[in-house]
Amino acid sequence: MNKRFFSPLAAAWVCWAIVGLSPVAGKYAVGVISPVLLVFLGTLIGVLYFTPWITKNKKWGELLTPKTCWKFLFIGTFGTALPFTISLIALHYTTPGNAAILQQSELFYSLLFAAIFLKEFPGKAQLAGSALIVLGVLIILVKEQYTPRWTGDLLIVGSTWMLQAGSTVAKKLPKHLDHRVIGMARNLFALPALIVILAAMYFMQENFTLVPNARMFSVLAYTGLLKYGLAMVVWYQAIRALDLSKVTAIYLSYPVLSLLISAALGLETPTLYQGVGLAVTFAGAYWISMTVKKEGH
Repeated sequence: MNKRFFSPLAAAWVCWAIVGLSPVAGKYAVGVISPVLLVFLGTLIGVLYFTPWITKNKKWGELLTPKTCWKFLFIGTFGTALPFTISLIALHYTTPGNAAILQQSELFYSLLFAAIFLKEFPGKAQLAGSALIVLGVLIILVKEQYTPRWTGDLLIVGSTWMLQAGSTVAKKLPKHLDHRVIGMARNLFALPALIVILAAMYFMQENFTLVPNARMFSVLAYTGLLKYGLAMVVWYQAIRALDLSKVTAIYLSYPVLSLLISAALGLETPTLYQGVGLAVTFAGAYWISMTVKKEGH
């Protein structure tokens, strides 16, 4: 996947399409594979996805240099291992539609971290679009208060800061690093944290679920090849060329796709609140997208 295939804005929308499938795949993982085990095996596939390019282009030195190792470890831990595991746990309680919509709470941290650490300050149009996205999130969250879904909803809202923390550190990496090196690092350096979690669960005698059937292998293939492979390539291509908070706002409109697929597969029945929340959040993301186009990206 070379940069010439996608403009930064197009890369953000390709990521949107792949990630839109994530809550649905996560829901299908329930009962056939444990969350942390899915993330662990998915990252191993992600490592294999990037290995041919890394080896062919002799990038192992850049990947393992002490100068960036600690940043890579932070990105792998907070950008992959922890938030992806928590989101899969949340799907044991809530629906794919709710999960997708509430992931947009990430925008709070996107704006905050970008302003504090990256000096990327939002303009008036971006703030207006962002306000619409936040409003859509609140509509869903308030509706589910004290229902069985609320546990999963709160897990998602409480963990999205990790993704933005990882992305913020990624923006501080040396500019010469190819986005495929960063994608590889996010998989490879997620493994230490995942191994620690798996070891802790083993010693605590927690039960692991692994049912080797077509459903499980399909979820695993999506996770490793698309979500942890291709999506990471286009995501880092986008955020290294555009303001982080703008890219986040664009791709966080993916709940439109998630809810449509989830409903079509019979995983949930869309509600009025979800419809209103989706309309508001998508309008906000579209507004942000227009500001990016006007800047010539």
